[in-house]
Amino acid sequence: METNLLIEILLPLALATIMYGMGLTLSIADFKRILVYPKAVITGLFSQLILLPAIAFGLVYSIDLKPEFAIGLILIAACPGGPTSNLIAFLGKCDTALSISLTALSSIITIFSIPFIVNLGLELFYDSGQLIRLPILRTILQIMIITAIPVGLGMYTKSRIPVLAEKAIRPVKLASTVFIILVIVGVVFNDRDIVLPAFRDTGIWALLLNLLTMIAGFLAGKGMGLSMPQMTSISIETGIQNGTLAIAIAASSTLLNSPDMAIVPAVYSIIMFFTGGMAAFVYSRWNG
Repeated sequence: METNLLIEILLPLALATIMYGMGLTLSIADFKRILVYPKAVITGLFSQLILLPAIAFGLVYSIDLKPEFAIGLILIAACPGGPTSNLIAFLGKCDTALSISLTALSSIITIFSIPFIVNLGLELFYDSGQLIRLPILRTILQIMIITAIPVGLGMYTKSRIPVLAEKAIRPVKLASTVFIILVIVGVVFNDRDIVLPAFRDTGIWALLLNLLTMIAGFLAGKGMGLSMPQMTSISIETGIQNGTLAIAIAASSTLLNSPDMAIVPAVYSIIMFFTGGMAAFVYSRWNG
């Protein structure tokens, strides 16, 4: 199977399926929760949308990375949340409702914030002799197509046919998870001569970004006097990213068109499953 087919068709399709599955679990009440728990939601969004990119920019500024890898770190930091964070929050006995609300809200906000964050990173750190910019309107449109619209369709299904939605949640989640794992494994396998050495070169920085952001999210919640389940939920939402979306943006021929920029998001996605699992284990003890 050609890498282009994996990246241009199967990866966005897998992401859209995942987002549809997430939509099946959401309702308007999840978006209204900011009115009920404003301090926790605002703290979480601040951690995801301000602290997370700021840490990534600071890290990239402090180290000497190949430009494509530097932008990869910026890109993964621009794509917070995703369904994986909700699962880890659930396993860690965190505030799952807060986790879902943050994922839902950040999924909408990042449609517009991603192109600006990535373009700032390109301007500051990408000096390769050629001008690369993420087209703002096209990026917003494509992210809407593969994230917001499937989520909306899932929510519509839940509101109109709740029995069907309830029955579909588990098989859709299972199918989409298997689908995305197969696609990412396929992409990594096709480019293994590049990805495996890159893991050695970038793995430590991806791990550092992951750990720093999880700690920052936890401390932000602690500083605002939130409960332990809320603090741990924000920690996970800040450290667990939507790697699939970042890979799709980097590798798509109509967006960044740079498979090299997709390497760090791929590495980060692998690492975060291990750190996320460890966090879920520790947090489940803390949250009792």
